[in-house]
Parts: sequence; structure tokens; C-alpha cells
Amino acid sequence: MASSAPCSAAASATSASYTAPPTIPSLLSNSGIRAVALEPRIIGLPMLAAISRTGGQVASALSGEGDLMVAKRTQRRFRRLVVAFGLVGVSAATGVIAPEAGAASATKIVELSKSCPASSAEVEQAVDPKTGDIFSDWIGCDRRGIGFVLSTDGGSKYSRPMILPASAGKFTWDPAVTVALDGTVYASFMIQDGNYEYPIVDVSIDHGRSFVREARLRPAKQGNWGDRDFIAAGRDGTVYVTWDYGSSAAAVKFICPPGGSCSFTNGDLNIVVQKSTNWGRTWGAMVHVSPGYPAGGADEGPIIVEPDGHIDLVYQALSVTNRKTYKLGPGHEYFTSSTDDGAHWQAPVVLGQSAGTESMQEWWIDGALGMDAAGNLYATWDTQGAHDVGWLVYSTDNGRRWSKPVRVTPDVDSAVHIVQVAGASAGIADVGWLADSSPHGYALYLRPYSITKGWLGGVVRASGSLYGRSGTWPGDTFGISYLGQNASASSQHVSVSWGSSASSSPDRDDIYARPLSLTA
Repeated sequence: MASSAPCSAAASATSASYTAPPTIPSLLSNSGIRAVALEPRIIGLPMLAAISRTGGQVASALSGEGDLMVAKRTQRRFRRLVVAFGLVGVSAATGVIAPEAGAASATKIVELSKSCPASSAEVEQAVDPKTGDIFSDWIGCDRRGIGFVLSTDGGSKYSRPMILPASAGKFTWDPAVTVALDGTVYASFMIQDGNYEYPIVDVSIDHGRSFVREARLRPAKQGNWGDRDFIAAGRDGTVYVTWDYGSSAAAVKFICPPGGSCSFTNGDLNIVVQKSTNWGRTWGAMVHVSPGYPAGGADEGPIIVEPDGHIDLVYQALSVTNRKTYKLGPGHEYFTSSTDDGAHWQAPVVLGQSAGTESMQEWWIDGALGMDAAGNLYATWDTQGAHDVGWLVYSTDNGRRWSKPVRVTPDVDSAVHIVQVAGASAGIADVGWLADSSPHGYALYLRPYSITKGWLGGVVRASGSLYGRSGTWPGDTFGISYLGQNASASSQHVSVSWGSSASSSPDRDDIYARPLSLTA
């Protein structure tokens, strides 16, 4: 479920002026709040976060940094805040890493964040189907902000990272990116701005080389809850952003396990969508997608716009066991769609109910949606029970009916499985999962699936010989995009990007990418 923020991305915080770093005892005595030790493997420095019992205020003293940060978030976002502030040194890893022998193709792994002075995590990516250009953005890179890169050669090389202009120096998290058919690139992310939390959309009209304007989707109500945005472009300047909205951030409570992001125990969680019809210049009011507001239990909503304007959306919804306290329980994935430009949404359909439920301890973004060249839809997620298992379902009729769940992950364990999907050529989907099931740590795995033939070939370890430390948060998402197929249609070309702590600095996360060819 991830609060996406590790908490999703960077925690929101406000820097205070100072002449010397305050001590932990002085923070506690002045604020009357209790101290909570943060997992040292996550932060890499001695740190205590002081978390208020009522308002969710976080004050922390960072040894060796000299910064006092007062974060209006809980420990959930605080982990992402560490990524954004870059509390560890620059990686000594090389920019290009040789793949392991026997990998899916001879392509090399590229380190996208090599030149970033701060840690990086939680990458998303998009591909222009006309040019094959790849666009990626992620949390961090330059202490505060969202990093962005572009590849014009199918992923062999990338531009030097830039910081999205509206994010520079701000407390931001949960990046997303899409590209319209006319080449306009839209990069979105969440921000805390005073007493508001909401998405910002940066717009590029030169194919990702610069970003010339921004739009702020600030809600009317102060003190709101806002989290995990997704973005999709339609026709003729139409753009959609979904995000998790609640009227009260104070109602949201978390579980934050070591080595990961955080999940929810309570909260007014609801998926809303906002639309622009003029290339992101102005945006309409929120439209509620998940039913039951304010107690919808829904916290993430990947979205796709089909060529005819039909909108498809998958969201995770936890059960709401107490509508007054917003107490949450295990949940499921749901599908809904709109045929009137997002003004109204069909009654949601539960996906793969027989596969089990998504638990309260699951901290990553759990749910993805893809569409292949023939318009078939694919959804992936993972469930938690005796074991953590990844699943795939598909629909050949615009989401009216869905297949029985197909098991994705072959290992039998309770490892983290962040499962995502990209639609490929007709009848085929490329399915990936980032998991720490190996004793070596986090690795990214891929496998193509055919509606008519089932799994095609064996599991490919896309991350090659590169493993991320299982005790360091890799981000809640990774990037996966279909690039096309060869002339004989015997292989699928795919681009992936992911976060891992794999450098010589044990607490630094970096972003890696690689194009591959998979047997079709």
C-alpha cells in the first residue's frame, strides 16, 4: 500500500535558522514529545526523530548535518526525507556496469544518478512511442527535489540529471511522468506547501530538454492529506492526474517497518482525479474516483488513457473497519473506468479476489496497470498471507471481465515483491518485480506473458549481477516500458529502471536503468 512515501518521497519539512545544531534533549524538553529511534540502516547516521503524539509533527537532529528540520509528517515520510536530503556520501560506483554472463541481452546497466550529490530512489519512467525516447524521474538527486533524465537512443545513454524546476529546494516526493502523442512531457510529484499537500505538474514542450511552466493542484482546504500521484496524457492537450486525497492529514496514522517505506493503520484515503484540457496550464476540480468518501481506504491509482479517450484506472483500497476513526484493514485491487473524460466512473470491480488480500504491513506501491498494442489490459499486484505472492490478471474487453489471477513470482517466501507491468505487442505483457528474495539482496526480475500461451521463457534477472542491500529502502516503485519488437516478432524490447543501494556507500540509494530484449 505504501504510503508511497517511504514513506513516499521526501517528507515535508521546514528549515529553521540556527547558529548551532540543537541537541536531542533540548528538542524533547522544548516540545514535550517522545523520541523514536530510526532504523540506522536506512539513514546511515545516528538520528532520533521526535514524533508528536497528536499532530504528527516530526523534529529531528541530524548529527553531522547541522540542520534542524521540522517535518509535518510522521516517520513514514521521514525515510524519504533522508533520501531527499542526501545524508550519505557520493557513490564511488562507475556510471556503466557490465551485465552478468547469460543475461537477456548484451546491454549494459547505466547508473542514472551517478552525478547526483545526494541519494536517489523511487523512479518512474515513460516512453514516447513515436521516437522511442525514454523519460525518467525520481526522488532526491540534489538534496531536495525531483531528478529527471532523458535518453534518445533507447536507453544506452542518458542525459545528465536535472532537477525539475518546481521541485528545486522543496520538500517533494512521489514522482510520475508521461508523454503525450504530440511530444509534450508532463512530470508530476507531490509537495508540501505550508499547510497543504498536493501535486505539481511541470511541463516540457521541447521533449524533456527543459521545463517551461508548472501547475499547482492545491486544494481549497488547509491541513489536507495528499500522497501518491499518477499522470496520463490524452488527446489534444488533455492530461489527467490521480492522487490520494483526504481532508485531514492528522487522521492518517502509519506502520513503518525497518528497511522500507510505511503503510497505513488509519486514514481518510481517497483517490481523486483532476483534468487539464489545455496542456497542463489550468486544471479542473477534483472528481472522486473511489467510492465512500471520506472513508474510501484508497491510496494509489495508476491511470491509462486509451487512444479513443476511454480512461482506465486501477486502485488499491483497504477495508475501512471504523468510519469515525478511519481504522483500516486488509484490502484488494479494484478496476474502474470512465467514458466521459473522467467526469463519472463505473462501479469498481475487485481484481483477483481469490488470490488473497493486501496486508497492513505492505509498504510499497501495490498495483500497476498496462495496455498492449491491441488494447488488452493487464493489472499486477502482490498479496500478503503465509507468503508474499505477485499476481497478474488481464482483460480483453476493456475491463468488463477479468481473467483469474495468474501467479507471477516463483519464490515461496515473505520477501518484498514490488510488481509492475507494461503492455507490449498484441496479447503480450512484460511483467517485472523488484524483490529481496535473494540472499544477495534486491534484484529486478522480468518475464513476458502471453494471453494465449502463458509465460514465455524463463525469469530474467534484469539487474544482472547488481544487487541492492535488503536493509536499505529501494523506493516504492520502479520503471518499466515497452520499446517495440524485432522484425520477426521473436523478441520484445523493454526498458527498465530501478533504485538500489549497491554502491560502496552502504546507505546510499542510486537509480539504475537497462534496455533488454526478452523472448516473445
